[in-house]
Amino acid sequence: MSVAAHTTVRATSRRRRRTVGQQARRADVLTYVGLLLVLIFFGAPLLWILSLSLRNQAEVLAATLNPIPSAPTLDNYTTILQSAQFPRFLLNSLLLSLGGAVGAMLVSVPAAYAFSRLDFRGRKGLLLGVLALQMISPLVVAFPLYRYFASLGLLDSMVAVGVVYVAILMPLATWMLKGFFDGIPKDLDDAALLDGASRAVVLWRIVLPVARPGLTAVFVLMAILAWGEFVIPYILLTSPSELPISVGILNFQGTYATNATGILAAGGVLAILPAILVFVVLQRFIVGAFLAGALKG
Repeated sequence: MSVAAHTTVRATSRRRRRTVGQQARRADVLTYVGLLLVLIFFGAPLLWILSLSLRNQAEVLAATLNPIPSAPTLDNYTTILQSAQFPRFLLNSLLLSLGGAVGAMLVSVPAAYAFSRLDFRGRKGLLLGVLALQMISPLVVAFPLYRYFASLGLLDSMVAVGVVYVAILMPLATWMLKGFFDGIPKDLDDAALLDGASRAVVLWRIVLPVARPGLTAVFVLMAILAWGEFVIPYILLTSPSELPISVGILNFQGTYATNATGILAAGGVLAILPAILVFVVLQRFIVGAFLAGALKG
């Protein structure tokens, strides 16, 4: 190859690398712009609620668009924390969240294992059906549930609401767990079955220990989703002693005549704070579990 040809090849190679680098930088810029827009879309309302919770009544009534209060105060939080109902609301949310997540896991684990390991007639159709159930908004079924539960005398029952939580969370939990089970080699199951173990033993002693990080991650996400559920408890529960925090904070709007908006905003911040803290503390574990499941798959 002549010197001129060699120089031309090198120049072409440099131009290609430069073009690829520019395309990669453009893609990175577009990615960050998209993430920024998503952050603004979801974060701006949360920041505004936080701002309202730190305002006194005069600033709330002024209705200024300034996100930073001129005289921040914690009086709204003090009022909420001194309320006798607030600890009860938190306890109810904790019970419903844990109960709903545990119940969803108990139903979803064997269902996900069956979808992952067994080949039966109608499998794909049932999987699509489970996904379709997840797409149904709780608002669509809330009023029929109210009529049905009223006919059974189960209104204002936390146990009944917990059962509905299980039904709402189960489709998503089943899909997520199936992904984790798909990442576990089937050879482990086959070896145990050849040794005489039953499917239940294989699931309990072999699959579940291997999928423990995924199980924990799904359980945490189900509990967080149950914590923020509003429509179902709002429709099916009426007694203040049975309300979760997502619905109970509405009681503060009619209870306090002074700065009800700021107090309601403070209650909203305190309601979402436990879920945010749990996710922040376990973020690396949850993301690592899902990445590990994706890589195995």
